[in-house]
Amino acid sequence: MVKATLAGLLAHRLRLLLTSLAIALGVGFIAGTFVLTDTIDAGFSRRFAAAADKVDVAVLPAPGTDRQVPPHIPAAALEKVRAARGVADAQGLVRGTSALIGKDGKAAGDYPTSGLSVVEGPLNRTEITSGAAPKTDAQAVLDENTAKTRGFKVGDRITVLDSREARHEFTLVGLFDVGLDQELGYTGAVGYTTAMAQRMTGQRVFTEIDVVAAEGVSQEQARTAVAAALGPGYQVVTGEKFADDLAKRNGADTGILKTGLLLFGLVAMFVAALVIYNTFTILVAQRTREMALLRCIGATRGQVFGSVLLESTVVGLLSSALGLLLGYGLSLGALTALTSLGAPLPTGVAPTLTPRTIGLAVALGVIVTVGAALLPARTATRVAPIAALRSQIEERTFRTGVVRMVLAALFLLAGAGVTAAGVAMDPGETALFVVMAGGTVFFLGVLVFGPVLVRPLGALVGWLPAKLAGVPGRLAMDNSGRNPRRSATTTVALTVGVTLMTLIAVITGTVRTTFTERLDEQFPVDYLIQPQDRDATLPRALGQGLRNSPELASVVAFREKITKVGDRGAEFRVGTFTPAPGFRPELDKGSIALLTPGTAVIGRHVATDLGLKVGDRITVRTARAGTVNLRVAATFNPESGVLPPVTVPEGDFDRYFGAVGDSRMMINARDGVGADVGRRIVEAAAQPYPTAKVASAAEVRGQFEESLDMMVMIITGLLGLAVLISLLGIANTLSLSVHERTRESALLRALGLTRPQLRRMLSVEALILGLIGALVGVALGVGFGWAATRTMVDDVAFQVPVTQILAFVALSGLAGIVAAVLPARRAARASIVGSLATG
Repeated sequence: MVKATLAGLLAHRLRLLLTSLAIALGVGFIAGTFVLTDTIDAGFSRRFAAAADKVDVAVLPAPGTDRQVPPHIPAAALEKVRAARGVADAQGLVRGTSALIGKDGKAAGDYPTSGLSVVEGPLNRTEITSGAAPKTDAQAVLDENTAKTRGFKVGDRITVLDSREARHEFTLVGLFDVGLDQELGYTGAVGYTTAMAQRMTGQRVFTEIDVVAAEGVSQEQARTAVAAALGPGYQVVTGEKFADDLAKRNGADTGILKTGLLLFGLVAMFVAALVIYNTFTILVAQRTREMALLRCIGATRGQVFGSVLLESTVVGLLSSALGLLLGYGLSLGALTALTSLGAPLPTGVAPTLTPRTIGLAVALGVIVTVGAALLPARTATRVAPIAALRSQIEERTFRTGVVRMVLAALFLLAGAGVTAAGVAMDPGETALFVVMAGGTVFFLGVLVFGPVLVRPLGALVGWLPAKLAGVPGRLAMDNSGRNPRRSATTTVALTVGVTLMTLIAVITGTVRTTFTERLDEQFPVDYLIQPQDRDATLPRALGQGLRNSPELASVVAFREKITKVGDRGAEFRVGTFTPAPGFRPELDKGSIALLTPGTAVIGRHVATDLGLKVGDRITVRTARAGTVNLRVAATFNPESGVLPPVTVPEGDFDRYFGAVGDSRMMINARDGVGADVGRRIVEAAAQPYPTAKVASAAEVRGQFEESLDMMVMIITGLLGLAVLISLLGIANTLSLSVHERTRESALLRALGLTRPQLRRMLSVEALILGLIGALVGVALGVGFGWAATRTMVDDVAFQVPVTQILAFVALSGLAGIVAAVLPARRAARASIVGSLATG
């Protein structure tokens, strides 16, 4: 039996290749994910280890409990560390914000540039790539990316703002690589001597202290001495432990990447399993006489069962080997693409293929393949020896069993019930997971009920193609429903991909529409000015200058301070605004005229947290007036409003907190003033203030849509793998079906069907299968897309991207036709006489 099975595989190499390819793609994606993330992890570990090799002991601040004050190490701790026994040198690292001024006179970037210290000596972990490290307080270095984007080079003079926004000039003496620091890669960084870094950032404390041990002193001995010198309240670790912790902390990022990619890989493997199941089902049906003959010459049921499993095992092993090679290539391509996009990844690390990845890929490929072949193998054992005597094997007819209907109904009802429960829950992560679980159960019901749907759906989507294609079209429509179980399994593979792509399209379309509506509510102005550092303020003179411009209709300035509110001392932002014509913020009841001296309007969340209602009294701790007692005049929805959580009249705010600067300004141009003219006026007014950033609603919307489009493109590309595998399944099914219907096709040719008509018949059949899968996928995607969006936020603006969904349907049909090209050509080129002679 083993020889017979292997001989059969070698005799049908093309069939083996098509069957293997589906599994190889899924295994390749999963193996590639592990190779990619393992390579990144290995590179991170090597990079961190190289940097930490310079450090024998690291002192880190204990985790802080005050959210307003980040953890830090006082300056006095550095002297204690230097005085500890066994310490050769110790350096404190300074880090804060230090806004770089671009050549246009404005602060570079949307967020303040980071300022940090570059220490001298063996503890310098900053990798200078060009020039030299700063030696004096008049010198500075800049990260490579910022220097490139802002047009600076070594030898230039750069201007930087200190923590009080005073200007300082430095000579740029070098460029450095931020390495794997995500924050520095995002904000950019300027490096100074330690003393100058403290002056520029305003930080008199350290974020870390690095220590070099004296000769002959081990890391553990130095750690013990430093810990004893400092006392409690610090994290003191060896350099080796410090490197491991850095690598593990970075590994969390690759863990998220790995999980996300593996989800797409598992979807691909599920689709591949359906393809394998369908393939072996057809193969068993085609080899009925062969298996019956084996039974006649003495093969037992167990041997026949084992032969099918052996064949699937060989296919699984070959697929896994091919998948490993494919995954290695995919990881190389992904690393190259990520590096070209500027992702902060380690360089010079060869892709890492670990024994775990090899074992997992082989196990997954074999288990999925053999698992998918179990039911067909069981069917093979039921072949009676007498079947070998029949001249033509009868095709099995499909009957809708009671068990199938009951099982499908249970799955569908359970899935719908769980989904409804998720929709009824408060929006959030839990509700979304419940809806996902309900969708999975419902899909299982569709899977069980699929064969029942094939004929009516085939008649629906095939009506027009059958009319247009004439006799071949009518034959194709009949063939599509001829074996409902096989057709359902073939189309389900495509349904998975179309469902997920439709789901993503519905969710992103809804998010886009909802965001636009919310933006119009929260950004009901032409322009917004706010400081680069969101915790900073802008001079009131800027707002006054804008109000003097005749081209501008209104300028509303907001001021805020974080303070304690209520009897429990909860912290909220208390603020005010400068009234302007046309500015009428919406309250839950009444108008903003209710805001009079001695009152406040509060957000709903503040009212809920503090247990307040309109008419109650609220206490606010102020800087100048002590604790004041205010009456709640009204409440508002914080999601649709622009007011601070606790808003008081402008005069009261100045009396409570003094002359606070503006936190943001909302500006409207007069009617008839062009957008470009208004933008120039606003930017000209903001030019003397480097940190004042001007934005418009169109820019905010554009940035959001660009990010959303990028995310959709990536997800659609990843889901495209599942669609590709499903199309391989259609091609494989048609190829095997052509072989199965050799005599039938020859008889049709003998009765007058031409070669083009035969090709057309098979193409239309594939088109109908593709449209059935797309139709079910669109229905599921839209339905569960609606349910998913209901779990995100309240008052979601549901949107169905009709054009995009119609494109999915059209592409599915077209892809089905493309998948039928080779099988149709093979059928049309077959000899009529030779095919009729096939027994």
